[in-house]
Formats: sequence, structure tokens, C-alpha cells
Amino acid sequence: MKKHGMLNSHISKVLTDLGHTDTIVIGDAGLPVPAGLPKIDLSVSIGLPSFQDVLKAVTADMVVEKVTLANEIQTNNPETHLFLNHHFKDLSIEYINHKTFKEQIKNAKVMIRTGEATPYANCILHAGVIF
Repeated sequence: MKKHGMLNSHISKVLTDLGHTDTIVIGDAGLPVPAGLPKIDLSVSIGLPSFQDVLKAVTADMVVEKVTLANEIQTNNPETHLFLNHHFKDLSIEYINHKTFKEQIKNAKVMIRTGEATPYANCILHAGVIF
């Protein structure tokens, strides 16, 4: 058994296989999953696990170069928006409209679905490199 890091074997495999600029999506329970996009469904019940808990666990094990958010998070979910700005304070955050966001997730390697039930609690994480 692993001693530390990501314990979920599916997420661990995805993170290991990522190359520079590849993307993954962490989404709330309501974000539609495009046909053909692999989904790792962690949702247990409404709110479990939370978007914030999953994001912290994934980014503890992933080099993130850039983050993409929907513009709508700024006014419709200020608490999560504040968390993301604090969590990624040293990174570039790109804002796009939600319709464009849903188009861009089609290019991701995977979508990780949480049990989050607050609006626009979704992000696209762009992989960086360790060197």
C-alpha cells in the first residue's frame, strides 16, 4: 500500500500519465460529462466529497501550471472562488464563460466528479512539469 500521496488508483494513474499542458477537470455533481470523456466518479452523496477536499488532494500530487474557471463562479459562488484564488495564488487563472468551459472540458484526459452541490464549483487544471 502507498504510504502517502494520492491513494485513489484511478486518479494516481491519470496523474502519472499526464504530460505538460494536458488537462483534467474537477467538477461538481451537476457538471455534464461529455460523451467519450473518462469519468472518475467520487460522489457519495450531496456534498461528499467536497470540491475543495478533492482539489486539495489532487493538487498535492499534481504540478499545475494554469487553472481555468467559468466567469460565473465569481458572482454565483464567491466562497469557492475565494478558496480557488487563495489555493492558486501563485498561478495564472483564466476565466471563460460557462458555455466555453463546457466545450473545453471535451479535450481533458479525465473528469473527476465530486459530490459538490454549489454552483460553478468546477475547474480545468493544466499540467505543468517538475523541472
